[in-house]
Amino acid sequence: MRAIFLDRDGVICENRSDHVKSWREFRFIPGARTSLAALSRLDLPIIVVTNQAVINRGLVSASTVEEIHQRMVAEVAAYGGRIDRVIYCPHRPDEGCSCRKPEPGMFQQVAQEMNIDLSDSYMVGDAMSDLIAAERAGCQSFLVLTGRGFQQLVPALHTMNREFTITRNLMGATGHILKAELNVAQHEEKVKQLGSIQQVWKHRPIIPG
Repeated sequence: MRAIFLDRDGVICENRSDHVKSWREFRFIPGARTSLAALSRLDLPIIVVTNQAVINRGLVSASTVEEIHQRMVAEVAAYGGRIDRVIYCPHRPDEGCSCRKPEPGMFQQVAQEMNIDLSDSYMVGDAMSDLIAAERAGCQSFLVLTGRGFQQLVPALHTMNREFTITRNLMGATGHILKAELNVAQHEEKVKQLGSIQQVWKHRPIIPG
């Protein structure tokens, strides 16, 4: 079984320099809920994988982060979409865990528990850590230019060893995934609900001659 993995901050909700510490600070990126509603029509699990070091930094409790996620899932459901699972890493970068992206631990955990084929799954993120985690897990990856994506684009182009797709936002990645998963007629009907198909770019690693 394949799955769609999504980062949270910068893909679904707006990034904050001081972190999202409560539901009041959570702001959906325009088009994110519509995109999730479109993705939900596919027979694929939708899983959010997010680093939440705010917990172990003592800025927010785990229960608060889980409340934010519960509200996020409920809000998406109210728009006709779904998020099947949210998994987060509470560790700081200095703790050296195997779950914090760019490590692939969260992907591997979900794959084992839900019998997911990572090599045939998708990952949408806004940072190098998302792309590297997807590469290590074996997923097809998308870099959105919302959140940190625009700032991370040039480093990603120079660093990544595996092909990834660049899209303006989650809506663009959604159109690409729908096109891959559905036949052309079905795809055209689905994307009408998104407005228009947004342009996507593929980055292929440069192999020295």
